[in-house]
Amino acid sequence: MTQNNIETAVEVKNITKSYPGVTANDSVDFKVLKGEIHALVGENGAGKSTLVKILYGIEQPDSGEIFINDKPVEINKVDKAIELGIGMVHQEFHLVPSFTAAENIGLGQEPRNSRGFIDWDELNSEVSNIAKKYGLDVDPKLRMIDASVGIQQRTEILKTLYRNANILILDEPTAVLTPQETDELFEVIRSLVDEGKTVIFITHKLREVMEISDRVTVMRDGKVQGVSNTKDTSPEELAKLMVGREVFMQVEKEEAKPTEKVLEVKNLWVHDSRGLLAVKNLSLDVHKGEIVGIAGVDGNGQTELVEALSGLRPTSKGEVIFDGKNIESISPRKRRRAGLAHVPEDRANTGLNLKLDIWENLVGTSYFRSPLSKGGIISMKNVVDHSNNLREKFDIRTPGVFVRTGSLSGGNQQKVVIARELSEDPLLTIASQPTRGVDIGNIEAIHKQLVEIRDSGKAVLLVSAELDEVMSVADRVAVIYEGEIVEWVNPKDVDQQQMGLYMAGIKD
Repeated sequence: MTQNNIETAVEVKNITKSYPGVTANDSVDFKVLKGEIHALVGENGAGKSTLVKILYGIEQPDSGEIFINDKPVEINKVDKAIELGIGMVHQEFHLVPSFTAAENIGLGQEPRNSRGFIDWDELNSEVSNIAKKYGLDVDPKLRMIDASVGIQQRTEILKTLYRNANILILDEPTAVLTPQETDELFEVIRSLVDEGKTVIFITHKLREVMEISDRVTVMRDGKVQGVSNTKDTSPEELAKLMVGREVFMQVEKEEAKPTEKVLEVKNLWVHDSRGLLAVKNLSLDVHKGEIVGIAGVDGNGQTELVEALSGLRPTSKGEVIFDGKNIESISPRKRRRAGLAHVPEDRANTGLNLKLDIWENLVGTSYFRSPLSKGGIISMKNVVDHSNNLREKFDIRTPGVFVRTGSLSGGNQQKVVIARELSEDPLLTIASQPTRGVDIGNIEAIHKQLVEIRDSGKAVLLVSAELDEVMSVADRVAVIYEGEIVEWVNPKDVDQQQMGLYMAGIKD
C-alpha cells in the first residue's frame, strides 16, 4: 500500500453507499498519501460529500473497506474517526458565537485541575501553543461573535489539531474568504503538511486545486473518473472529467450596452436583526442592459441590502427607486408584479420549501395569476405544463415535477429558484450568491443565463462573495465593506489582489 515508497494515510476500496433511488458511491477506490494535499473535486451529487462523511464516521458504507495508515478500520461514529486521527472542518462552521476561541476548541475535552474543575489558564495556554506551532494567529480569549470569518476558520482547524488530528478534511474552506485570507489559509495548509499532516481538500475552485494540491481525484455520478498529479493536468481537463463535456472556463460576453436607469438607491440605511446598522448611507444605480456586481466578504451588509431592496426588510433612511417609482413602502409581491425578481442567498430556507414538490416551488409566486389560475381556481393542467416547460428550459434534472424538492442536489435546487424567478421576464433580477454550493457545470449555465438577461435589455444586480464570479460576470463592480461602498471599479482595470484589499476596507 505504498506509492513511490510513500506511505498511505487513507485508502478506501470498493466503497458503495446507496440511498433510496440513488447510488451516492459506486465501488469507489480512493487513496491519499501521507504528507500530501489531495484535492477531491466533482459536481454536486458526484459523491464526494458522501465519501468524506464515511471517512469521518457520519455515514456508514453499505460495503467496502477503509484503511488508515495501512490498517483496516471500521469508522462507525465520529468519535472513532477522531480517535484514528481524522479531523474535519465543515463548510458551515460549528462554533458557539458567545464562546471564546479556546472554549470552542477545547469544548468537551477541557483540561481539569486537581479539584476536577476546568483549568481555563491551562486551556488558553495549550491553545496558544498549538496556534504558534502551526502558524495560526488566533487569540484564545477572542469571542467568536467578534471574530472575522478567517479567524473562525482557523479556530475550526485548531479544534481538529487540539484533538491530535493527523488527517484533515477541509470542505470548501475558501468559500467565504477574501483573496488575502485564502493566501493565508494556503500558507497554513502548507505549514500543516510540513509538520507531517495530511490534507484532503474539497473545492469547486479549480484554480485553487492547481495552486495548493499535490494530487487530485475527480468524481462524477458516484464514481472516480480519474486521479492525477496536479502538475500533469489542467483546469480544462479537470472540468471535462467533472462534467463529462467541454466546459467554458471564462464567461463569454460582449460589451454591455446600458440604457435607462432601472434601479436607483439613494443614501440607504438598514439595520440588521440585532438592531445594529448593517447598511450605511449606501447609494448605487443599475441600468437596463448591464450587470452590476457587489463584491465583498460575507457579513458586510450584503444580506440586509438585498432584503431591503426585495421588500423583506424595512429601511431606516434613504430611497429605493425602481422603474421611476419609490417602492420602499410596497410589499414583496407588488415589487414582483412591478418586475423585480429575487434569487436569495439561502435557497434552502428563503428560496424554497424543500418539503414541497418541485411544481409547487416553481409556481409559488405566480399560481394566483392567469393562465395558472382563473377565478381563484388553479388549473393543474396549466400548472404542470408550465412547470415541465421550466424543467426542460432550465435543465432541472429530475424524472418529473411531482418530486419533493428536498431530494434534488443543491445545483438542481438552485435551478428551481432561478427558473421560477426568471420565468416572469423581470426588469431587474437581484441574484444573491447565485452559484453558492453549485458545481462547475451549473455555474457555467447560471452565468450564461445572467448574461442573456443583460443582453435582452433587462438588468442584473449580482451579489457574490466569489471574487472570480463578480470579476468575470459583472460590467461594473461596487466593493462593499461594513455596509458601505468603498470603491467602484471596472473589473477589467483591477486585479484580484487590489480587489482583495478593497474587500478588506483598504482603499489606498
